Amino acid sequence: MAGSGFYLNSSLSPTGYNKNSINMTACPGDSSTVRVVPSRQNSVSFVQTVISSSHNTGGAPYVTANGSSAHNTGGVPTAVITNGSYSISMAGSAFYLNSSLSPTWYNNNSINMTIYPGDSSTVRVVLSRQDSIGFVCGFYCIGTCSSYLFSVVVVGDNTSSLVWSANRDYPVKEDAILELTGEEGLVLQDSDGTKVWSTNISGNSILGMNITEAGNLVLFDSEGAMVWQSFDHPVDSLLVGQRLYEGQKLIASSSSTNWSLGPYYATLTAKDGFAVFVQDDQAETLMYYQLVPDKKLSNSTGSNYAELQQDGFLVNMGASQVTSGRNPYEFPLYSTIEFIKLEGDGHLRIHQLSSGKGFQTIVDLITVDLGVCQHPLICGEYGVCREGQCSCPEDHDGVRYFHETQSQLPDHGCSRITALSCGPSLDQHHLMEIKNATYFSVIDLDAASPNIKDMEECKQACLQNCSCSGAFFRYEKNTSDGYCFMPSKILSLREEHIPHNNFSSATFIKVQIPFDAPPRNKRNLAAIVAGSSAGVIFIICLAIFIYLVMLRKSNSKEDGGYIVQVHVPGMLVRLPYEDIRLATEDFKERLGQGGFGSVFKGMLADGTRIAVKRLDKMSQGMREFLAEVETIGSIHHFNLVRLIGFCAEKSNRLLVYEYMSNGSLENWIFYDGQRPCLDWQTRKKIVLDIAKGLAYLHEECRQRIVHLDIKPQNILLDENFNAKVSDFGLSKLIDRDENQVHSKMRGTPGYLAPELRDSKISVKADIYSFGIVLLEIVSGRKNVDRNHSESSFHMLRLLQKKAEEDRLIEIVENRNQDMQNHEEVVRMIRIGAWCLQDDPTRRPSMSVVVKVLEGVLEVEPSITFKFFHAITPTSVANNCVSSAVEASVLSNPR
Repeated sequence: MAGSGFYLNSSLSPTGYNKNSINMTACPGDSSTVRVVPSRQNSVSFVQTVISSSHNTGGAPYVTANGSSAHNTGGVPTAVITNGSYSISMAGSAFYLNSSLSPTWYNNNSINMTIYPGDSSTVRVVLSRQDSIGFVCGFYCIGTCSSYLFSVVVVGDNTSSLVWSANRDYPVKEDAILELTGEEGLVLQDSDGTKVWSTNISGNSILGMNITEAGNLVLFDSEGAMVWQSFDHPVDSLLVGQRLYEGQKLIASSSSTNWSLGPYYATLTAKDGFAVFVQDDQAETLMYYQLVPDKKLSNSTGSNYAELQQDGFLVNMGASQVTSGRNPYEFPLYSTIEFIKLEGDGHLRIHQLSSGKGFQTIVDLITVDLGVCQHPLICGEYGVCREGQCSCPEDHDGVRYFHETQSQLPDHGCSRITALSCGPSLDQHHLMEIKNATYFSVIDLDAASPNIKDMEECKQACLQNCSCSGAFFRYEKNTSDGYCFMPSKILSLREEHIPHNNFSSATFIKVQIPFDAPPRNKRNLAAIVAGSSAGVIFIICLAIFIYLVMLRKSNSKEDGGYIVQVHVPGMLVRLPYEDIRLATEDFKERLGQGGFGSVFKGMLADGTRIAVKRLDKMSQGMREFLAEVETIGSIHHFNLVRLIGFCAEKSNRLLVYEYMSNGSLENWIFYDGQRPCLDWQTRKKIVLDIAKGLAYLHEECRQRIVHLDIKPQNILLDENFNAKVSDFGLSKLIDRDENQVHSKMRGTPGYLAPELRDSKISVKADIYSFGIVLLEIVSGRKNVDRNHSESSFHMLRLLQKKAEEDRLIEIVENRNQDMQNHEEVVRMIRIGAWCLQDDPTRRPSMSVVVKVLEGVLEVEPSITFKFFHAITPTSVANNCVSSAVEASVLSNPR
């Protein structure tokens, strides 16, 4: 019974007699003999029972004494300090139900906590098998540790990597409970008693559990037979010796800190071999990697599986095999741990942990085999990848159809300048060819449209299909015999052909023809006319040039001698008034009107759709106007409406913004029986988008920018319902060394933070307004609505009442079918209430709000629902704040 430790609270005798009652080990190398009391070694010579199994346990046999061992931990107990007192961590490599130790583990300080600073992870260890490197099993968390996974973790050199987890979809909290039972095996419950996961074993009697040298968590019965093992339930990784069988999947997490299921998965099928897929947000599944043996050599006599071995990743189909990602390093087997992982970015990497060297990536399989550009989202949607560099599709026939989704961040993808319509007329659309490019998913012939073999037929089918976003045609010899692919959403494109594939391909992207673009069949005629008129045009241009020189001198005088440059810092374009007048067709289509002017729809000559704000009330001089343009123009974030350019000629002051096709949020969230409403997933995304935009203004700009007028009217939605914060007309700049400034009250009644009555302005005022908007989005009602009864017309009063009754869900009006997860909805309401605390210092920062919305952090538990300011009336007259509003005129389009 020689283990590495002995405990007086075990059922074994604390007395050892120097006779044959103690195991005797002969060491012939020096003719010595030892009767072993404590021992730490991987194998023993004389045992009463050796538990082994014909199953693939992924590790060496382990030892018991006729199933009656008290607690052969295989490791030294660890003394830890808990709340000032000592406790003993019993984390060994095995645990037995017939020992005197409790089979229940609580996720709190009763378990030894090990911190790995290399990746900011923490594990409360239940089982451990390690020396300098190895495996631990227990409650795993990362960062602030607001949620935990019951996991198997590779550890060593002060760092760790998660390789298996039981409850990735349902992380548990502090004080969660893990229990080993004889009937059901392992059972995991959250702190509130909710059953989250179990091994779900029935008809078996469990004796204990063990973590093997290969990292396999095993449950075994009294006969030593394996009843359950983690190797049979892969998550996103495979350890050496672990197999992926047909029908099983590796599903990547969204990221290393966000454990929710990501869009990438790998699986094994008899037809495709080992294949990796991406699933876009329209539920379209696209293959981008395949590893399959030569089918000519395959037969049905062998099994189909994929397995990580010491010399690479093996795919076995019948009697045929193929190996990829061979290990170029020469490390001894006993000093390394290897595993293959499908990661949140879609890469399939083999990692190695070696003593003294830490983690290393041995090979990135997909990148090595097919190149970095084979990854579906390397350049975002519609981005074109060339040797790892990203760009947007080039202009076609002199018309620009795409621009960067996020300025100066080409790997974030591209967006259509003109959104696709879905009309019956084919002349609204055009298929733009991307030369020398292909699409990653054309490797999957099963994804091709059936019965379409000709390239022209493929193109016409796409033009006639409203859901088709592009046509990709794969062929070998001629374009009349190939395969047609018509995805509804296009991810990253790649230049050049796909390595190790001998086919050719043609790529066409569907685009909307701008209303001012010349007809395609008339462009040649236009070119001829233009050429024959070159002489006349030269004379006209010369006259215009002379006129502009004279006009420039005149404008210089009118602007007080201040000559404006063509560009201002931030790369904003100064546009001539005449260009804007033509782009808006003489300010023909009005989109809306605000306090300082009207907004008009337009399109620039390059096809860019714009919203032009014409400022009617202008009290600033030229210098002040340009100074504010420079400030607003220097702000670049995906969730902020982008200022493209401006005009400053004589008394004309115009601001040119990107056009947001779905208008303001106000048109989408309030239920009145006529307006469309958004589903729950879209509403959650909009809330997160707003939070990210505000976090950028508050924390990532050179000066903090307080918006001061956050409300649904100032949240605009693009064609994909991405939310962007607009209207910086009331914004206030605060230096980073200042917490608040004093200024006159400004903003919109109903969204004003209570401290603004004292003219105290800080970023916390925006957080309050955000809380109101969040509750309006969730509840589907306005924060003040006279159509409701007197007791509920004010949303915050209703929120107070429902909080006291513990019925927060009842503030939501007309709940959709997809809002059945009441816990998630209530959590969102609590986030809104946290932002509305009377004391500004108790409100979270916007960066914290973002993390809470993403599930990285939890809502502060001690928030109050006593909104005293909700009872105190705001001094308003005719829906206007009684205090004078001091504001900039640089408002985004409303």
